[in-house]
Amino acid sequence: MSFPKPLRAVITGAGSGLGRAMALDLAERGASVLVSDIVQSSAEETAELVRAKGVRSEGVRCDVTDRDAVFALVDEAEIRLGGIDLIANNAGVAVGGPFEEISIEDWRWAVDINLWGVVYGCQAAIPKMRAQGHGYIVNVASAAGLLAPPSMSAYNVTKAGVVSLSETLYAEYKSQGIHVSVVCPTFFRTNIIGAMRGATTKKEDAQVIRWMERSKVQAPGVAKAAIDSVRDGKLYVQPMREGRMAWRLKRTAPQRFYDSLSRAHKQFLQNRNKR
Repeated sequence: MSFPKPLRAVITGAGSGLGRAMALDLAERGASVLVSDIVQSSAEETAELVRAKGVRSEGVRCDVTDRDAVFALVDEAEIRLGGIDLIANNAGVAVGGPFEEISIEDWRWAVDINLWGVVYGCQAAIPKMRAQGHGYIVNVASAAGLLAPPSMSAYNVTKAGVVSLSETLYAEYKSQGIHVSVVCPTFFRTNIIGAMRGATTKKEDAQVIRWMERSKVQAPGVAKAAIDSVRDGKLYVQPMREGRMAWRLKRTAPQRFYDSLSRAHKQFLQNRNKR
């Protein structure tokens, strides 16, 4: 399968990490890209990198917790790019730590960005895609949304919501020419830990960073898998082998899977309390 040409794309949270990688991947495919981020300068920096590949790109500020701002972003694509064919709802944040130590403010922060931001993006884009008879939606979730590991309750819930929303929209709009894919990677190098909230320790954060650095699949590989998948009409995007294996085990033997997670978490708590 191939994308329509010219391809006009909008990406949220594209000032760095996976969002930037998707913008550059789309540029390699000749797409025009409207890059957005809550930090204006980061969006403009990504847009400049995209333009260096010989395609049109502009950077704009967008706070995805603001529904009006997300709708305005999609409207802006019509003004600046002449329309929208693809939206990547990528903006996201992390919250970690024991459930009872996560504040309700941090819960709301995660839900507002990770879940509502995706809902708003889909709400804004789908009517325009339906009207033109085609469209592509990439919703960035996480393997955590499929596996729900301990000490990540707020993050897990928001990402599981993104998975569920994407599954629903895939079935609801496939017959109307709209492809929906949900991206569920494990660890790869991003800036998400720098802005993380919750109740994790410095040692725990450092361990996550080590896992990110060791990953054989980094942001460009995740971006390519995401764009290829939505182009080809594939719902689930799982770029990492360990993520695919864990999800397969969960589906095959869910009780055994969570008993195993419980034992591993017990050992984790024992080690945590020794520090």
